[in-house]
This record gives sequence, C-alpha cells and structure tokens, in this order.
Amino acid sequence: MTKSRRFYAVGVSHKTATIDHRGYFSLSDSQLHALFLDAKEKGIQDLLLINTCNRTEIYAWTFSDTELVELLCTHSEGTQESFNKIGYSFEDEKGIHHLFRVGTGLESQILGDFEIIGQIKQSFYRSKKMGLAQGNLERLTNSVIQASKRIKTETQISSGATSVAFASVQYILKNVRDIAQKNILLFGTGKIGANTCENLVKHSQNDHIVLINRTQEKAEKIAGKFPVQVKPFGELTASILESDVLIVATSSQKPTITADLIHNNKPLLILDLSLPRNVDPLLKDRPNTQVIHLDELSQITDATFEKRKKFIPQAEGILDEVKLEFLEWLEHRKYVPALKAFRDKLIIPRKGEKEVKQYINNCFGYQKKQEIAQKITGHISAYLRENPRQANITINLLKDVLELNPERYSEK
Repeated sequence: MTKSRRFYAVGVSHKTATIDHRGYFSLSDSQLHALFLDAKEKGIQDLLLINTCNRTEIYAWTFSDTELVELLCTHSEGTQESFNKIGYSFEDEKGIHHLFRVGTGLESQILGDFEIIGQIKQSFYRSKKMGLAQGNLERLTNSVIQASKRIKTETQISSGATSVAFASVQYILKNVRDIAQKNILLFGTGKIGANTCENLVKHSQNDHIVLINRTQEKAEKIAGKFPVQVKPFGELTASILESDVLIVATSSQKPTITADLIHNNKPLLILDLSLPRNVDPLLKDRPNTQVIHLDELSQITDATFEKRKKFIPQAEGILDEVKLEFLEWLEHRKYVPALKAFRDKLIIPRKGEKEVKQYINNCFGYQKKQEIAQKITGHISAYLRENPRQANITINLLKDVLELNPERYSEK
C-alpha cells in the first residue's frame, strides 16, 4: 500500500527557546535558497518556511517530520541534538491549527502582532517562485490570511503595541527623556528597520534620525518616504559616537556592533531587533551602555495588554470557523483521484466495452463527451460535499461498479 503524505509543522520559537538558541536555527537568504533546492530534490511539493525573529518553522505535506527536521538542521547552524531539546513537531490537524494561530498573531511574542501575516505572504510567494506550492498550500495560506483579516477587523486584539518595531519605539519614548532632541541612529533597513523608522518619525517628533545600511540604496529608498538623513556605511563608527540611541535591525548571522565600534562616553541606549543577535552581548558590561534585545521588549506590557487578552476567545472562535472550512475542503480533496478516474471512464470506456464506446462516439463528439462527463462528475462532487457521511460509501461503490483505478490520478 502506497504511503500517503501528511501535513507536518516543525520548528523552534520564543516559547521553546532563548534568543541565542533560536539564532542557531535562523536562516540567511542563501541558506533558505539551499534548503528549498534540497526540498525539491527530495520530492517535497508543498512547503512553507517562516523565518522571523520569533521563530523558524517549516510546514509541509510530506512522508515524515524527520525529513523536515533534517532539512532545518542541515541548512542552519542548529543541530539535531539541540532540536530534540527545544524543537517541536505537529502533525495533520494540530499542525494546521498551529499555522492558523501563528498567522493570526495568537502565538506572537506581542499578542496580536499582525506583521507575521505579511511575512507568511512573502514566504508563500517564495515557495511558489521555487516551485514548492503545487497543491494544498495556496488554499491553506489564503485561509490563514482570511482568518487574520477577520480577527483584525472584528476584534480589538491588535490595539496597542502589536509589533516589535512599535514596542521598541514605545520603550524609547518611555525611557529616554527629551527624545525629540536626541540623536537616533538606525542601522539596518530591512522590514523591521523600515517599520521602526516609520514609528520613530510618527511618534518621536525627532527630525534628525540617521539611517545607515550596508547597501546605501536601500536606506535612501526609505529616506525618500520619511524626513531622515542617510549616511554611508563607512561613517558607522563616527555616527555611533554622536548617537544617544542606536537601533540595530540588520540581518547578519554574526554581530555587526562590537566593542571596537563603540567609543561613547555619554549614555548610549542600544536596541537589538535582530536574530541572531547583531550586538555583541559583552557590550552589556560596558559603562554608560545599555543593551536591550527584542525578547526583553516583548516582555514589556502596556496598559492595553489586558484589554487585548479579553479578545482571545473571540479570535479563537473566528480561527476555528475558518479552519473548519479549510479542513472540509481538504477532506473533499482526497476524493479527487476517484472523481477524475470516474470522469475519464465516461469519456473513454474500457477496451472491452466496444458497443458502449462505439455508441457514445456515434452520438457525441469528444468535446461534447467531456462536457457531459464534467457535468455528471460535478453532480457527484456536490453530493459528496453535501453528504460527507455518505462520501466513502459512494466513492467505494463507484470504484467497485466501474472498476476505477484512482491510484493513477494520485499525487506521487
């Protein structure tokens, strides 16, 4: 009997691992690309990978979760031994439920963080571009997006600080006096960096924010939207010396801010929003230097946190409703091979059915036969959806009476 694919979710997150341990499983762009190529080589057809500061997770329909764990450990700095201690694996409906919770902000470090849904969209586009979104993945992703939109519009779970970028700015506003007069340097202009820049401009009333990025063109693109100044990467050390607040949002796999770059005598607040850490942990011990990482930011509760918690049951109700619709669709999908076999049986009878075949060919052209077969198959498909308890009996009867061979139409 052919072994069928099942849905698995494997990974590490802020709930199971410290920032440093998560850093080992974080993937650079080149590592992501290599992982996708490896997955294709192994014959995986549907794969979604979430790689954020809070989590690194792989979702896929495949034959074993071991296959996915091996992919993650092979292409990251993480080990199988480490994964066994801090990793997790969910199967079938539990895995699908986990993706819904992640995509709707219910598993985020900051409850209701809806930046994650944008990251899931980007992850899906990458999977599709790489040829790893060939079956159920698109429907699943769209269902998660639908649940996220409904929760955001129908509940208030996203009120208050709902992203790392916003939480970092809130921290600065609460802990730095006269922020409008301070020198702020933002190093790194990826997604989090761009969002942080927008929040800084909006809430700090500071008109002398400096952006630095290794690729200056990216920083200039952001500067085109906001009243900020761009400086070249070569001026990083001098700019840090002038700064009161340094925000690091780079995507390097190794620290980019080290002790040799810091020459400040006045107080310097450093916020590291990167994974893995991009600020050398030893800087915590430097005089007049305070280092705050994103895990610490996520623990900062604001006045609206308790209010947001009250909307969890309502959000979970919406999630379950949309998830059930997807599961019903997925259940119906398993009958597709039999329905295809039935349709083709109507178009092209067996060789032994010469009289039937000759009669059909005389009465109808090939295109007309296709239309009739599709219509009859559609009626049966609708019956299966409306009568799920009779679905297995109906399909088995069709297979026995018409001697169908659905295996020919199953995904390999």
